[in-house]
Amino acid sequence: MLRGLQNFNNFNKILSTRSLASSSVFGDFQFKSKEKSSLKSSYDVVIVGAGHNGLIAAGYLQKSGLSVAVVESRHVVGGAAVTEEIIPGFKFSRASYVLSLLRPYIINDLKLKEYGLKYYFREPYNSYTPIRDDFWSLPEYPAKSLLLSNKLELSQAEIAKFSVKDAQAYKSYEAEMGRYCKAVTHLIDSRPPHMKKNNNFGLRERFNQFLPTLRALKELGPSRIPDFHDLLTSPASRILDHWFSSEPLKATLATDAVIGTMQGPQCPGTGYVLLHHVFGGIDGREGAWVYVEGGMGALSASIAKSAAALGADIFTSSEVQEIVVKNGKACAVALKSGEQIEAKKAVLSGTTPHVTFKKLLTEKTVNDSLGVEFLNKIKGIDYTSPVTKINVAVDKLPNFIANPSSSPGKVEPWHIGTIHLNCENMDLLSDSYSSCITSNCPSTKPMIEMVIPSTLDPTLCKDGTHVCLLFTQFTPINPSNGSWESPEYKESYAKTVFEIIESYAPGFINSIVGKEVLSPWDLEKEFGLTGGNIFHGAMGMDQLFWLRPIRSENCWFPETPIEHLYLCGSGSHPGGGVMGASGFIAAQTVLANK
Repeated sequence: MLRGLQNFNNFNKILSTRSLASSSVFGDFQFKSKEKSSLKSSYDVVIVGAGHNGLIAAGYLQKSGLSVAVVESRHVVGGAAVTEEIIPGFKFSRASYVLSLLRPYIINDLKLKEYGLKYYFREPYNSYTPIRDDFWSLPEYPAKSLLLSNKLELSQAEIAKFSVKDAQAYKSYEAEMGRYCKAVTHLIDSRPPHMKKNNNFGLRERFNQFLPTLRALKELGPSRIPDFHDLLTSPASRILDHWFSSEPLKATLATDAVIGTMQGPQCPGTGYVLLHHVFGGIDGREGAWVYVEGGMGALSASIAKSAAALGADIFTSSEVQEIVVKNGKACAVALKSGEQIEAKKAVLSGTTPHVTFKKLLTEKTVNDSLGVEFLNKIKGIDYTSPVTKINVAVDKLPNFIANPSSSPGKVEPWHIGTIHLNCENMDLLSDSYSSCITSNCPSTKPMIEMVIPSTLDPTLCKDGTHVCLLFTQFTPINPSNGSWESPEYKESYAKTVFEIIESYAPGFINSIVGKEVLSPWDLEKEFGLTGGNIFHGAMGMDQLFWLRPIRSENCWFPETPIEHLYLCGSGSHPGGGVMGASGFIAAQTVLANK
């Protein structure tokens, strides 16, 4: 039942609030790119796209003595990791919004803290699942909310409110997932073994390629290898059912298994996605997620500043027309503004594989260098996205009826972490997914993850106001009941989401100052994310490790069939998330070939 909605005219007025300004974040968090007039005609390496992976590759390559230029089509660096003031006075992490997966060696090697990277740990609780009041009378919901923490004892105390047995099992579950995470990290930071036919590698070189895999298996131990395989290929529901009986706990954990993925928790392979979202950590705190001070754009700015300090030239508002290929080798990048930049040693593409091979190469290059089989595999990459991101400016914190605030405007522990709505049980997640798939329409009961980074970061908006970021799914890119190009269609979906939040936190709708809706269609149009997929391609087992982006006998990714052309974005191993390993591996591959 919708609470606090006094009149729909007022509500529709709120919904129709348009972005009055759009600019990159100001102050110390901003990175100022070079003027186009300083663009040189030739560099050792040219990188297409200033997403975090492209910037990381630039830093490592420049540090190794190569001259590097990075060209970015948007007015701001960062790709999907950007901070922009889309509503006056409110600075938003427009797409990606929390940090955990960034490889720690990248932070150290590129000295990101020296270049402004700061962050806030979400303590004591990093996860909050309120129970809607119509569930309170049911025996399986003896408590009104579930809080989870990086501190085991705090999580166990909360879980025990629902199930003492689950609280005891949670320690073993965390330990088991921790072992799997340690195994996976051996695979994250290096290229998968080479599958190319007719290679010239000797036995020692072949063995060295499999060393990370062998280390991962050793980390597991022989007895756990079957269990690890089961985790990678199983539905998350089966994994979680094995450990727990409490529905709020299972549903909360399952959000990590389906986030960004057009799959429900009963779909095979979601076990790996669950693992993918828990193997990170910050400053040695395993599994911790943080808010970057100044938003995610401040992270990108710190990487860009580091690369620039090393000597890299970074240019925004510089859209690429073509990756120039001559005699089977990538040799230059042509900009839409007319400039052509020679790349003496390599061109790196941080765009999706689809954009790289289907949009940035001429038809002649495609026909001469790639071949039909390769292109058919590229065409078959799954970019399906379930995500609609809604960025909301509010003039007060949501007040959850499950845990009322002790005083108006006070930041309570449950405001700080990720807030999970429509997550009382696994059936809600499954129904949300299945209704989208069967109807090809946005779910009417979407899974919602809400974060309010301004509870810890005062740089994002003025006192008493907040930025509220909503990561919602399941929403198809081409719905059968309308189009995301229609403002009215977006407003209708936003209304559905806001009404759900209102049922948990009465007064939320009236607190809205303005908002931005980024559907899969918008994510593709605005950020170049093919299909709106935040990972540059689905993270299923058929598109991971040596199958990412495709299985090819013609090249060893991140190298491509075109000599001197490399992939450095999340579409290459090890995949999506603000991790940076794809950029690192691409840079190391270029240097190894130098």
